Amino acid sequence: MANPRCHVIVIPYPAQGHINPLLQFAKRLASKGVKATLATTPYTINSIHAPTVGVEPISDGFDEGGFKQSSGVEAYLESFKAVGSRTLSELILKFNASDSPVRCIVYDSLLTWPVDVARQFGIYAAVFLTNSASVCSMYWQIDQGLLNLPVEQETVPVSLPGLPSLGFQELPSFLASPTTQSAYLAAILEKFHSLDKNDWVFCNSFEELEIQLVGAMRGLWPVVMVGPMVPSAYLDQQIDGDTAYGASLWEPTTDQCLRWLDMKPPDSVIYVSFGSMADISAKQVEEMAWGLEASKRPFLWVIKDSENKLPDDFISSIGETGIVVAWCNQLEVLAHQAVGCFVTHCGWNSTLEGLSLGVPMVCVTQWSDQPTNAKFVEEVWKVGVRAEKDEEGIVRRKELEKCIREVMVGERSGEMKNNASKWRDLAKVAVRLGGSSDTNVDQFVVKLLDEKKT
Repeated sequence: MANPRCHVIVIPYPAQGHINPLLQFAKRLASKGVKATLATTPYTINSIHAPTVGVEPISDGFDEGGFKQSSGVEAYLESFKAVGSRTLSELILKFNASDSPVRCIVYDSLLTWPVDVARQFGIYAAVFLTNSASVCSMYWQIDQGLLNLPVEQETVPVSLPGLPSLGFQELPSFLASPTTQSAYLAAILEKFHSLDKNDWVFCNSFEELEIQLVGAMRGLWPVVMVGPMVPSAYLDQQIDGDTAYGASLWEPTTDQCLRWLDMKPPDSVIYVSFGSMADISAKQVEEMAWGLEASKRPFLWVIKDSENKLPDDFISSIGETGIVVAWCNQLEVLAHQAVGCFVTHCGWNSTLEGLSLGVPMVCVTQWSDQPTNAKFVEEVWKVGVRAEKDEEGIVRRKELEKCIREVMVGERSGEMKNNASKWRDLAKVAVRLGGSSDTNVDQFVVKLLDEKKT
């Protein structure tokens, strides 16, 4: 049973890829006896179903449509800071007048303000990093004055402690092109400038996965690995019935997908998804479509706006070979024995899920941390290949077909499959009882249960 005197409010940035890991962390805390409440925006609150976690609204100032209501990133973040600070304070006051006063706020690293609210109430604050520790270390190096912005092409390759040598196209896009997403970058850099205001700095990764970085940064920064934040059914089975994150902003067609997969041989299907935030150009969609058709392999493709971007005669040309859906339960698909390859944008959640479920990857990156994640997938973890873009920034059909063939039947495909299985097993070890991530979460809970707030 949850201890009402040990109450944590968890605040995600209200996008699918941010809600999932923070909700999973809330469930993990609840499984260890902590009373966990997810505080999210009215626009997303009805999409969340997690029986062991409370759900309460806080406002970003755009209650009807969330981010789409705002005029842009900067306006949205400013509104969420102003209105979110006030409504979070009201929520804390409500709980403090009950038998479950708030002990700690755990909040998404894209949000800069919850730590200040925590300080006003004299409670603990913990920031939760939703990128890899390796990518986060680059932002930390910038704050420390050890890496300059913008990163100039003539200064690459970039060599930093615990990281492989990184070329210009392998850097996070926020660093390679800092003016393109300046509001997000400003929020990220503000967060790393104020890490020491937090009592904990958690990261959705595990020590074994980024062991070189862990060794290089030990004692220099306060990051604690607690991941991978993947539902327990796929890893350690410590949480009963935990087969999904419990949040979906779109209606999945999972039953249809699983029935189709059940008819396919083991390791035969290419699964294609670019996550919840990617906006893929019509030209890239067209090249992907004909590249998949040319592979002559069964494929399951998740694409939210398919009716607007797919070539006119594509669906009729593929027959029973492929299936195109708007959304699905990615974990159930990746866990299916028929899936042998994951064509992914390499967002951190998808990368962790591919690693945790042991599926080799083809990386078709878009922005943010994805180019760096793809570098690790190919060269550090050796579980996949990166698709090369042409001068227009497009992965052409022949390139995609070549990469799929390399992962499925190429001379290194056996090595990739073996490595994928290795990382899957290490992910399970990290989160099971006594594992590195599980121990770190336990230490957090023990501190929360200590009645003395230091």
